[in-house]
Amino acid sequence: MASDRTTTWVVACDLDQTLIFSRRSFRLGEGVAEPPLVTVEHLDGEPAAFMTEAAFASVAELAGRAVLVPVTTRTLGQYRRVRLGVTPAYAVAANGGHLLVDGEPDPAWAATVAGRLRAGAPLADLLAVAERLAVGGWCRLTRVADDLFIYLVAHDREGIPDLTEVTAEVEAAGWTVSVQGRKVYLVPAALTKQAALAEVARRAGADRVAAAGDSLLDAPMLLAADTAVRPAHGELHDRAWTAPHLHVTAAPGLLAGEELLAHLTGIVAGPPALPVAHL
Repeated sequence: MASDRTTTWVVACDLDQTLIFSRRSFRLGEGVAEPPLVTVEHLDGEPAAFMTEAAFASVAELAGRAVLVPVTTRTLGQYRRVRLGVTPAYAVAANGGHLLVDGEPDPAWAATVAGRLRAGAPLADLLAVAERLAVGGWCRLTRVADDLFIYLVAHDREGIPDLTEVTAEVEAAGWTVSVQGRKVYLVPAALTKQAALAEVARRAGADRVAAAGDSLLDAPMLLAADTAVRPAHGELHDRAWTAPHLHVTAAPGLLAGEELLAHLTGIVAGPPALPVAHL
C-alpha cells in the first residue's frame, strides 16, 4: 500500500525491543553474523541500545515521509537519552503521560492526563501492592516513573513470580499489568499511548495512522491504527496477538526492527512531507 501526495501519515513507533535493542535482546540466530550497528543510547557512558545501520537510515527516510512519533513507556529522562538521528516534532513518553512538542512536554496535555488519572486508585495504593509483590528476592528494584506509574525490575525474567492474583487486584483498582523483559509495569488504565497518539494525530491533521509495538501496552494504539506491525518476539508475540490489519515480521529481535521500519517506509512511500532535522 502506498500513500498519495495528499496523504498525511502519522507513524507511531514504540522504542525498546521495537526500534532499539540492548545486546541481550538482539535474538540473532545461531550462525547469523552481527550486522553493522549504530549506538543510539549511552548509559553511564557505556553503549546501552542499538539499531542496525539500515534501520537507522530507515528512521531518517521515514521521518521525511511522515510525522514520525516515538511512543514509549520510558520516563522523560530515559527517553531523552535516545538518539534516533532525527528530531521528531512530536513524541510520547511515560506511556502517554508526556506529550512532547519540539522536545518539550506540553502542559495542556499534562493537565488532561492528571484529570483522567483521578478516575483510578491513587499511585500510593499501587505502590503498596508493588512493595508486597517485590518480596521473595526476585526483584532488583522498584521505581515510581515520573509520578505516573510503577515498575519493578527482576534479576532475571525467569524469576518473575506468577502474576495472576496481583493482576486481578491491580485491574480492580483501575490499573493494568504488563511484563516487558525483566520489567513488571503497573500502569493506570487511563494512562495510554493511544490517547496521546490520538492527540498527536489531531494536531498533525493526520489522514492515516500507522503504529508499531511489541507489548500489551502497545496493543490499543496498534488496534486503533489504520495499519500496524509488530515484531516476532515480545509480550504480544508470546500471546500470538493479531488483528486483521496487523503485519508480523519474519525475524525476531534486532533484525525485526530493521524489517518493520522497511515495512512502514513502504506503506508511506511518497514525496517527503516534512523537513528532517538531523542531529
